[in-house]
Amino acid sequence: MYAIVEIAGQQFKIEKDRKVYVQRLKAEEGSQVKFDRVMLLDNDGDVKVGTPIVNGAAVTATVNKHLKGDKVLVFKKKRRKGYQKLNGHRQSLTQITINDITL
Repeated sequence: MYAIVEIAGQQFKIEKDRKVYVQRLKAEEGSQVKFDRVMLLDNDGDVKVGTPIVNGAAVTATVNKHLKGDKVLVFKKKRRKGYQKLNGHRQSLTQITINDITL
């Protein structure tokens, strides 16, 4: 069984007991969170597609930890002008574990 869920403005394909990295959530570590914007459900071939969401479907998850992603370097250069610029960025992420997918 899997589902397509919108979490923090992004869509994720999730399954039970899978760990997912999402954008930073405003929840404490160890707390339960519930996502009700389920776009699609697949239960062993029985597919339910929402318009835009499936009514009555929800996903519960546990917040494991808050962390930062890998550093992404952005390098800009204009040739023959002596212009170089280097910027770095680390995205704030939350690791969640999917507990249950309910209809």
